[in-house]
Amino acid sequence: MAAVSKVGIVGSGAAGLTAAILLADAGVDVEVLEKESGPSPLGSGITLQGNALRIFRQLGIWEEIATKGFAFSELGLRAPDPAGTVLSVVDDVRTGGADLPATLGMYRPDLADALRRRAADAGARISYGRRVKGVEQDGGSVTVITDDGERLPYDLLIGADGLHSAVRAAIGITTEPEPTGMGIWRAFVERPADVVRTDLTYGGPCYIAGYCPTGQNSMYAYLVEDAQDRRVEDGPQIMAGLAAAYGGPWKEIRTSLDHSARINYTRFTTHLVDGPWNRGRAVIIGDAAHSCPPTIAQGVALAVEDAAVLADLLTSRGELDDSLWAAFTERRLERARIVIQGSVQLGQWMLDGQIRDADVPGVIATVAAAVSQPA
Repeated sequence: MAAVSKVGIVGSGAAGLTAAILLADAGVDVEVLEKESGPSPLGSGITLQGNALRIFRQLGIWEEIATKGFAFSELGLRAPDPAGTVLSVVDDVRTGGADLPATLGMYRPDLADALRRRAADAGARISYGRRVKGVEQDGGSVTVITDDGERLPYDLLIGADGLHSAVRAAIGITTEPEPTGMGIWRAFVERPADVVRTDLTYGGPCYIAGYCPTGQNSMYAYLVEDAQDRRVEDGPQIMAGLAAAYGGPWKEIRTSLDHSARINYTRFTTHLVDGPWNRGRAVIIGDAAHSCPPTIAQGVALAVEDAAVLADLLTSRGELDDSLWAAFTERRLERARIVIQGSVQLGQWMLDGQIRDADVPGVIATVAAAVSQPA
């Protein structure tokens, strides 16, 4: 018998829907509260490492997303020269196991759609337009107060509501994401035929120029610079100007960087709630609990691992007690810390002008070793 019978989950991203699926599969009554009015059809590409794919296989959606995405198991490093000289191509670590690729690139809305349909099939409900105003607890239950005054009682509340988590604030956790000093342009564009893996270029006008194939005809390209005030409408001109310094596939990518490209700009952040992620019967997971620069592309993987570990504990134990929360902290906190430290270290080397191409595989290998074993 599960430790809880009715769970509220705030946020319908990868972490929230993963938890919803696994709990609903176990017979738990699950409601997902989403502040947006409905599913968003917009988005860019996403890079999923093997340990994320392992969770998606557990959910039963691996075959579907594999057909929609682009799988690869190598990482390329290029020089910041007009030719885009390939410095090395290394085998990427298969953190999900030998029977899964190291990486899958895909269109983010396709992943979200697969998770939503799987959650519905499991019996979870998604309630849109529900904003959290407050959280109250009485020891035996937790109540969400929405912005329209409705009170929704649950046995457990899971805050999977992202960087600026309303649940995190409502339960009194004061840790907040902090900027790292970098910003990233992303563009979802047509894939050149020679883009068959992620290639990274360190140096030139950007800290990183990289790309990831997301399908037979699509990819996303990204350029990392000093964080600054940017207008998305200026993105095509800015990205094309920055990309002009890079060779190889960038020459063709640059021609796609016009106003038809889906371009966005975000700033890197980092934070880690250093201690238990719960307060009573409310807990935060995913970006609500931790964030890191996407320099190692582990953000989604960490988030869905959080959800899977929490669901495992909730469905394998008969009581929601201190020992369950201690086990959750033991399985998640240090693993998250290693990934965050590695991601931040790479970024800091770049900011300090000390990054070397030889440093990158070593940091990636350290993080990969930490996440290769099931969470």
